This record gives sequence, C-alpha cells and structure tokens, in this order.
Amino acid sequence: QVQLVESGGGLVQAGGSLRLSCVASGRTYSVYNMGWFAQAPGKEREFVAAIRPSGDSTYYADSVKGRFTISRDNAKNTVYLQMNSLKPEDTAVYYCAAARRPLTTGRGSDDYGYWGQGTRVTVSS
Repeated sequence: QVQLVESGGGLVQAGGSLRLSCVASGRTYSVYNMGWFAQAPGKEREFVAAIRPSGDSTYYADSVKGRFTISRDNAKNTVYLQMNSLKPEDTAVYYCAAARRPLTTGRGSDDYGYWGQGTRVTVSS
C-alpha cells in the first residue's frame, strides 16, 4: 500500500500563489505517474496536472497551463504543485494521486490507484 499526505492549502487572494506538497510513504517503489486533481463544490473531480516517474514529462489542464507547475523529488517521495496567478475559480479541494502502473499521460482519475485526503484551496476575489 501507498499512503499520500497533502499539505500547503489555504486561503489566498486572487493573483496570489500557493505551493502544494504531497508526500508518499509505504511501498513507494510501486508508484509511477503522479497527479493532482481538484474538486470544486458541487462539481466532479477534475484533472489538474500529472508528471511521469522521471519527471521528464508533465501534463496540464488547459485552465491551469502557464500558471501551475508540477514537479517531483523522487529522493523525498514528494510531488509538488506550484500554483501562481490564482483565480477564484481555482477554489477547490486538491487531491494528490499516484498510479500503480506506467501511464502515457495520466489525465484520467481512473488511472490512479492511490489518493490522498485532499487539501483545501480557497481563492478570494
């Protein structure tokens, strides 16, 4: 099993920045792609960003491209989401996810077998 713990959420004004972290523990050798998803109130969980195991390839939702950056430090079993130029519509609970098999991109939530508990991000206007 793999456990994921997110941190870094909070309240920020529009235009501000936050950095989310997700630390993996347990059988981390079995983790491949990692991703971030966001679930806004009353909406489905949506893809935000994903990164391949070596960190050489990253993928983003169109809504965050150019504003958010996903990265990972495999030595620390940690994946990050740097969120800049935040907008009120970015308000959501952000979930970290880890895949149990290699993925081409990892844009679908069904691709992931491990999930964190989520960290809330609130962007005020």
